[in-house]
Amino acid sequence: MPTMPKPGDPAPEISLPTDEGKPFLLSSLKGSQVILYFYPKADTPGCTKESCAFRDNSAAIGKKNAVVVGVSPDTEKAQAKFKTKYGLPFTLLADPEHSAAEAYGVWKEKSMYGKKYMGVERTTFLIGQDGRIAHVFEKVTVDGHAGEVLAELA
Repeated sequence: MPTMPKPGDPAPEISLPTDEGKPFLLSSLKGSQVILYFYPKADTPGCTKESCAFRDNSAAIGKKNAVVVGVSPDTEKAQAKFKTKYGLPFTLLADPEHSAAEAYGVWKEKSMYGKKYMGVERTTFLIGQDGRIAHVFEKVTVDGHAGEVLAELA
């Protein structure tokens, strides 16, 4: 299983469909800072709160020449519904095979009510304009997270 990339490492390429069903390549964003956030499931309380916080900070994020990209194991259809429902102004990627989550080392064994299962550990990667990992936010706490990320942008 791949390990999580660290600051200074090249960001692993992501090739996934967007919420609009279009192909997406992470490398196409080179030259911009990228806030790449992995979340467990669209339209669940924590993920909604996190996504809406990025939405609410999108003007400030844009001023820093940064773009937000969200990734979860949901289907394109579920991502599109989530994006529309909350007016999210950024791309959401469908990763039902969890290839991106695995490449970034965030597909982990989790435990809920004593049951073990595989899922996405909420993690945000800040990728610099050079395509390298600039900062990793692990085991993200949703409250205040968008502000923390904003503060790290160059």
